[in-house]
Amino acid sequence: MSEMNEFTPELFELIDEHGNKRNFEVLDSAELNGEQYFAMLPAIEDENFLNTNLELIILKVIEENGEEVLASIDDDNEFQEVYNYFINDIEDAYENEDDWEWV
Repeated sequence: MSEMNEFTPELFELIDEHGNKRNFEVLDSAELNGEQYFAMLPAIEDENFLNTNLELIILKVIEENGEEVLASIDDDNEFQEVYNYFINDIEDAYENEDDWEWV
């Protein structure tokens, strides 16, 4: 059995409205204004990853039929606020790259 470590990406398998399954890697999560959000990138699943355009996906946790599910954010203002939060958080992480501990 393989062990997960801090470098193992957290993956979600999501199913779109057409029934297509895709894997996404979680970059960050946050609770803002009492709501839970996830920032993800499509998981790289082939050798051609250097030529792949990656689009940041931001989803919100909602309750549907008594279950928590991930959904798109329909409100433009809410989306912009959450997007700005994640972009600033990612930029801060890269600005502080010198503080990272490399093993």
